[in-house]
Amino acid sequence: MKKIIYLDNAATTRTSPAVVEAMLPYFSENYGNASSIYSIGAKSKEAITESRETIASVLGARPEEIYFTAGGTEADNWALKATADAYRTKGNHIITSKIEHHAILHTCEFLEKHGFEVTYIDVDENGIIRLDQLEKAIRPETILISVMFANNEIGTIQPIREIGQIAKKHGILFHTDAVQAFGQLPIQVDELNIDMLSSSAHKICGPKGIGFLYIRKGVKIRSFVHGGAQERRRRAGTENVPGIVGYAKAAQQAADTMEQRTQRERELRDYLIDRMLSEIPYTRLNGHRTRRLPNNANFSFQFIEGESLLIMLDMEGICGSSGSACTSGSLDPSHVLLAIGLPHEIAHGSLRLTLGEETTKEEIDFVVEKTKQIVERLRSMSPLYEDFTKKSQR
Repeated sequence: MKKIIYLDNAATTRTSPAVVEAMLPYFSENYGNASSIYSIGAKSKEAITESRETIASVLGARPEEIYFTAGGTEADNWALKATADAYRTKGNHIITSKIEHHAILHTCEFLEKHGFEVTYIDVDENGIIRLDQLEKAIRPETILISVMFANNEIGTIQPIREIGQIAKKHGILFHTDAVQAFGQLPIQVDELNIDMLSSSAHKICGPKGIGFLYIRKGVKIRSFVHGGAQERRRRAGTENVPGIVGYAKAAQQAADTMEQRTQRERELRDYLIDRMLSEIPYTRLNGHRTRRLPNNANFSFQFIEGESLLIMLDMEGICGSSGSACTSGSLDPSHVLLAIGLPHEIAHGSLRLTLGEETTKEEIDFVVEKTKQIVERLRSMSPLYEDFTKKSQR
């Protein structure tokens, strides 16, 4: 069987053995409903309480400010929809950026159909939000600013502290989608003036189907799921105890290993970037060169299609993803790559590689060599590349 080189950790990660081990008792031994009064139910409730405390400590938050969800998408929906509902009497204007995850963008589109106005702020060529434009967009009726902590495609880290300061100065709530950043970057919600923060466990070697929304005490956000008294009456439904326990274990592991782990990832990431840019002509790095997630590298290769590149890499046992949305049936390239100014033909030839803690230098070397071969092969079949080379030789 061919060895798999997994470089799509921004999509999901392998659940760590320690996380699985921590979760197992809550499937078959301590399986009681946390709302019950008997002992095995009490053990589940205790596990939730301890997990909430663990995650809160990683963020510098209070345990009662952590609300468990089914993942980052639900948390994003909750932050936007419930805030819009709760603060409707104050205003109907929301500010976000053009490169947000679709969990934010599609929720904003939904709110626009229900009487809210949304301003989508531009980013520069590196994907960094234009702070001057952000502040100018604020109106008396602005109730929320939602800007992601770090971009899921190009890895660019936003100036979150400055955005938080702007929001606080104007008395506006600030939400950040930190699905890619939590566990990869140090985050202290008070220092950054964050009022709400979304996260998801499966991005940091935790289980799928569990996330949380941090809601600062005093934020008058409404309940999102109705039916029971769970999550302090704000999010009904029997708690996913194994998932919650797994997330806490993953969060603690990520915090404990962050400094050493991310330093190693940065070194490998930079090695990967340097080799790709120096050895494959007509290649560009998307996103900021250094102000990016430790494990993220996103490239555009001229004269090729990202989907073909992905398929051929998969045949070599290499798992990556494309900046192009063609794999989901759309003919349009990534909205993120278009927002940073890439023309359609270049945006279509993109490849995102995201490293994990198990990635080795030998794997990176293998990936670079195979990518070089595949890009050369694809370009040899490209009429656009043929025309380009003929014109260059004149």
